[in-house]
Amino acid sequence: MTQHHQHEVVIVGAGGAGLMAALYASKGADTAVISKLYPTRSHTGAAQGGIGAALGNLEDDHVDWHTFDTVKGSDYLGDQDAIAFMCEQAPQVVYELEHMGLPFSRTKEGRIAQRRFGGHTNNDTHQPVTRACYAADRTGHMILQTLYQQCIKNKVHFYDEFHVLDLLVNDGVANGVVAVALATGELHVFHAKSVVFATGGHGRVWEVTSNAYAYTGDGVAIALRKGIPAQDLEFFQFHPTGIRKMGILITEGVRGEGGVLINNEGERFMDRYAPTVKDLASRDVVSRSMYLEMRDGKGINGKRYLYLDMRPETVNKYAELDGRKTPDGKPYRVTAEQLLSKVPDIIDFARTYLHVDPMAEPMAVQPTAHYAMGGIPTNARGEVVIDAKNTVMPGFYAAGEVACVSVHGANRLGTNSLLDLVVFGKEAGLRATEYAQGADYKDLEADPTAYTREQVDRLLSNPREEKAALIAEEMKSEMFDNVGVYRTETGMQAAEKKIEELRARYLKVGVDDHGKLFNTDLLNAWELGCLLDVAQATAASAVARKESRGAHAREDFPTRDDETWMKHTLAWMREGAIQLDYKAVTKTKYEPMERVY
Repeated sequence: MTQHHQHEVVIVGAGGAGLMAALYASKGADTAVISKLYPTRSHTGAAQGGIGAALGNLEDDHVDWHTFDTVKGSDYLGDQDAIAFMCEQAPQVVYELEHMGLPFSRTKEGRIAQRRFGGHTNNDTHQPVTRACYAADRTGHMILQTLYQQCIKNKVHFYDEFHVLDLLVNDGVANGVVAVALATGELHVFHAKSVVFATGGHGRVWEVTSNAYAYTGDGVAIALRKGIPAQDLEFFQFHPTGIRKMGILITEGVRGEGGVLINNEGERFMDRYAPTVKDLASRDVVSRSMYLEMRDGKGINGKRYLYLDMRPETVNKYAELDGRKTPDGKPYRVTAEQLLSKVPDIIDFARTYLHVDPMAEPMAVQPTAHYAMGGIPTNARGEVVIDAKNTVMPGFYAAGEVACVSVHGANRLGTNSLLDLVVFGKEAGLRATEYAQGADYKDLEADPTAYTREQVDRLLSNPREEKAALIAEEMKSEMFDNVGVYRTETGMQAAEKKIEELRARYLKVGVDDHGKLFNTDLLNAWELGCLLDVAQATAASAVARKESRGAHAREDFPTRDDETWMKHTLAWMREGAIQLDYKAVTKTKYEPMERVY
């Protein structure tokens, strides 16, 4: 039996972007949020270090500096009009969060506290600047809790533990979604005037990742299956400091507070790769530098990991060598108690997962698959665009990591993910409501659940010749080895071939559990299909881009090629194959130049 619901605005995903969209949509329309997780378990809660905004609370800072740092950090692939809009909105939206009750850490004077973060600089001195507004190392958690409370206050309808499996489209207009209720196994049709996707990223494509198990690329895959392209999937960020083997994130805030990366020789090696900002270079630069150290045999004991050292004596030693000062001009020095107050969760993670006390021993870290710069293409209004001409698909919006605005281009600066989701989540919510107020409900198809039932029935009826878990392991290993931090033509072509083979084997995947109640076996198998679709589009996009830019680093094409490749990739899935096209990057006043850190 299928149940039907009707809401003017339906938002899929209850992380920061989804809740921000819901909060602003609910001010003018009947709004529902559908989430496969309970909202406060969404992955936004894992974001640690801060949200970027040029408040200038501790030292001089300007929106133009933030804008240029973001353009430069994107390796000039970000759309400069969208970047300028995001950075201009940043101070206002941070103060909005504060007024909603978000408990930011504070300066002695009571202002919102700010810390250094990689790639954020004083554009005059080129030194790191304090721009990351933070709530200890739980900034994402605090944003999530605050927005959820506000949505409850605004009487947003929540459908928790409903897993969306299809987007409904009538005559080119989005008009709803189909979801399965985890508790009952029943299909539910949600009829809407406008739909917002805020489903997060797809880090589970790779073997070592900081991403939650729920981050399986559902939104991008569903859109691909509806003929909507994915933009810039070749650009996936590897965060430099994931806990060894596990990928659990050690926030960049540790390096912002003075922590340094150390190789097997006890050397602070980032001096050689980024002599000005050192350990606070942008994430792609630091991850590649770590890779080169490990490739040259300088990993700890010759293995594929390095040390992140935040012991107070180490922090103070390098702060003195760097001539680092506090905002009032005094030499920068920290105590263990001060570090504990600023990154308490990180210290707890190290003790729990690494069995080390970071106040006495360094932490074992390695680059970890972290963030999707690519996704469903949108404009700065949150509207989904479906071709190289930026044609808008009526009634369909996207925000957060699932979307590609593109403000991150080839590499995202730390703190800009939380900023992205609140700025463009708000924008998507406002525009979705604006659209819904002037639209009627489009008729649904005679059987809107037909495609969903076809997918589910195939998985339930297959004889289980193949196991989803084994295919997932092979996919993740292949992508981590060949479409990871460093890439080559032969490696990526091997990955393409392997993913093609795995997609064929996936058609023979079955499930053990044929029950209705909380059938996670079935849904995990369905999610694997999403990951394979995204992996195939990622590998195809990466093979085609014959240059190195941001997070896409090729050993066979080691330099950036602005003449040929200053353009966004668009990937369509057509009859099981990937077709590519390109569209121009929007430039305003910043011409591409060499990135110097």
